[in-house]
Amino acid sequence: MGERALSKQGKNGLIIAIDGPAGVGKSTVARLLALRLGYLYLDTGALYRAVAWKVLDAGLRPEEGAAITALLPHTTLRMECGPEHVHVFVDGRDITGELRTPDVTALASIVSAISTVREWLLPVQRQIGAAGSVVAEGRDIGTKVFPAADVKFFLEADAEIRATRRYRELVAAGHAVQFDQTKRDLTGRDDRDRSRPVAPLIPAPDAERLDTSSMPAEAVVEHMMAVITAKL
Repeated sequence: MGERALSKQGKNGLIIAIDGPAGVGKSTVARLLALRLGYLYLDTGALYRAVAWKVLDAGLRPEEGAAITALLPHTTLRMECGPEHVHVFVDGRDITGELRTPDVTALASIVSAISTVREWLLPVQRQIGAAGSVVAEGRDIGTKVFPAADVKFFLEADAEIRATRRYRELVAAGHAVQFDQTKRDLTGRDDRDRSRPVAPLIPAPDAERLDTSSMPAEAVVEHMMAVITAKL
């Protein structure tokens, strides 16, 4: 599938790419934006979390790259996307509620650096978004998954603020976590995502960069809508 097929090109609607590190509010604003536009919401990070869940379920260690690669052909992965919610099924089981545990989150960052995993998931992501009318969020949407996306955003925020958001999210979900460890996990993931040799976390040259440190989600969405309106 060529780059021209990965943007609107007269299809039903735009492909909107939202990238950035953890804790910048990608998921929140992507859901709100998809709801405002009546678009599908594609959480690509959930796909990497699903692979991480399968690795944990299989009892594999992160360093067993060859065994993880061998697991992929025997894995069925399905995602049901709506304007607000995403449900992920692995081997027919809905694991959506298990995707944001600390263990899965930590392993997802490591698994995402394995080139064979990224190659395996790339067509899955592109198939979901190929028809357009999709808000896709992740870490390489505008650079790798949909390089010709119609509109691209890259969200950033102060590390302390991002760690606080992540900590509150985990506590609200019932996880027993410490803030200092949450911050170490987040900054460690930042380093891995930015330094991986395959599709590192970097802004696309044509992405609009937004600092969300002091912006509520609604304000971010309003800014995005002003940019998107010019494309509709």
